[in-house]
Amino acid sequence: MQQPVQQERSPTEFLNIVIGRPVLVKLNSGVDYRDGYMNIALEQTEEWVNGQLKNKYGDAFIRGNNVLYISADKSR
Repeated sequence: MQQPVQQERSPTEFLNIVIGRPVLVKLNSGVDYRDGYMNIALEQTEEWVNGQLKNKYGDAFIRGNNVLYISADKSR
């Protein structure tokens, strides 16, 4: 039986397609996680409000439906 041909996409294209849709995350262990939103995990997180550093956190988890956009931090 012939395998279906999968279209090659960039990570950005893939993320644009799955925004607002349920996602499936499969771990190496074989366990599947399904979620209604793509959530974001951050490390060494800093909270900035109006251009001023307000707080520093270790890890932070943000629910995907709260995200307006994601961009590269050009200051680093």
